[in-house]
Amino acid sequence: MSYQALYRKFRPQTFDEVRGQDAVVQTLKNQLKSGRIGHAYLFCGTRGTGKTTMARILARAVNCEHPAEDGSPCNTCDTCRTILSGNSSNVIEIDAASNNGVDNIRQIREEVMYRPTQGRYKVYIIDEVHMLSQSAFNALLKTLEEPPEYVIFIMATTDVNRIPITILSRCQRYNFRRISIDTIADQLKNLLDQEKITAEERAVRYIARAADGSMRDALSLLDQCIAFYLGEELTYEKVLKVLGTVDTDTFSALLRCVVNQDVAGSIRILHELIRAGRDMGHFVTDFTWYIRNLLLVQTTDENLEDVLDVSAENLQQLKEESHMIDTPGLMRYIHILSELSERIRFASQKQILVETTLIRLCIPQMDSDKDSIAERVRLLEQKLENGIVVKDQAAADAGTATSAPSENEEKKTQLRAAAPEDLKKIRAQWSRIYAEIDDALIRIALKGSAPSYDAESGGNVLYLTARTSMDRDYIKGHLDEVTKAIADVTGLQVTVQVVLADSDEDRKLAEVPLDDLITSEIDMPVESDAADADEDEF
Repeated sequence: MSYQALYRKFRPQTFDEVRGQDAVVQTLKNQLKSGRIGHAYLFCGTRGTGKTTMARILARAVNCEHPAEDGSPCNTCDTCRTILSGNSSNVIEIDAASNNGVDNIRQIREEVMYRPTQGRYKVYIIDEVHMLSQSAFNALLKTLEEPPEYVIFIMATTDVNRIPITILSRCQRYNFRRISIDTIADQLKNLLDQEKITAEERAVRYIARAADGSMRDALSLLDQCIAFYLGEELTYEKVLKVLGTVDTDTFSALLRCVVNQDVAGSIRILHELIRAGRDMGHFVTDFTWYIRNLLLVQTTDENLEDVLDVSAENLQQLKEESHMIDTPGLMRYIHILSELSERIRFASQKQILVETTLIRLCIPQMDSDKDSIAERVRLLEQKLENGIVVKDQAAADAGTATSAPSENEEKKTQLRAAAPEDLKKIRAQWSRIYAEIDDALIRIALKGSAPSYDAESGGNVLYLTARTSMDRDYIKGHLDEVTKAIADVTGLQVTVQVVLADSDEDRKLAEVPLDDLITSEIDMPVESDAADADEDEF
């Protein structure tokens, strides 16, 4: 006998063998036991979740001569065996993708007039029903609305939105969910035991995750891996090699290169993957998921080991790496990689496309959107924390100018040149500072309070300009928390005073010039109105 693929060999034959669709199974069992069998069913869901399998089990169950107590078919009576062999004239399977014309449906309308020759029901299973033409749907409508009592329609679709509402309203609709990784992995281990094949737990779970909720895809991938290493133990590294994917250690090394703006290191890792025969599409998808896991770890304190589907040691590694970059930076990476994932499927030069994207990730100066500006600010804060002196671009320009500045330029220079470097450092990290405070009301008040300094004296006092008297009074009552947050983030002890916006005290103050810092570091001019509009982002 010729070899039979795993997804065909281990196709469920009873309701109890179906995995991951407990709600659908229980509902159909109850209908069969009570005799409340509908005349039209619509099974919706992604590929490989068991729609056609469930339709075939239901077709046998309604015709079985000796059904089980829960309604499952016995699969041993003459009727069940005839249906299983595909020779029954009472169970008709139609592929709507290739039989989608009105003539095909008219043929069904003519056939339903005849009673079943064996069993109680004539069952029509229409797969990919959304592929029917509009005229075919119209022809099906009348028969679907008032079919003979011995006819059951079971329709399956992966795109329910393309089915007319007139058809939907006449069917019992069942949604088939994506199967969880745990369920798929357990099923794969059972099948491997039956096939007497040894495999690592890590390898099985990776195949289950790569299947993306589809049991059929998981069995096909497992079949492929077994065939490549026939007679050998199936290890994690072997699965990666067969599927052309990358392990997490490589993603960790690549992320560190990107965060450190190491273009050469990033390209070197990519070329190693290409030489190893890794698939670029899988690489981009898996790297996006890796950063997604980092984002989830960073934004919650709960244990997400089950959600992330990673081992305890990998989860610890993710927690350590989540402190390497802030949330806006991770969001930027995901946004860029998601765009790449869409483009790479149709690209003829995939390597060049991935290389340019890695360079773009490493050098945020190449982009001018808000996420990129936030990433540049992060790099600026990092330099300030490391004690790297940031040059004052305005002073440098004044030193190299060949002509005397105008009166307005001189006045502007006098107003902005007096800010001490440590106040600039506090201003550059202001969003991080107020984020350290637990009290939400204080954070809201500080978020709208612009850090300022005394332009005349140039003293080392940080003034907070509150928008309302309520904000002013609330911040004054919590100055200890504010100064502690500043010290925790910047390592600086600074005196803080609060003034009301547009008051006489406020008019003597000048805002700490963050835009000069940004302009000098990211080599990109920051317009004053845009800076005001995005004040909260910095």
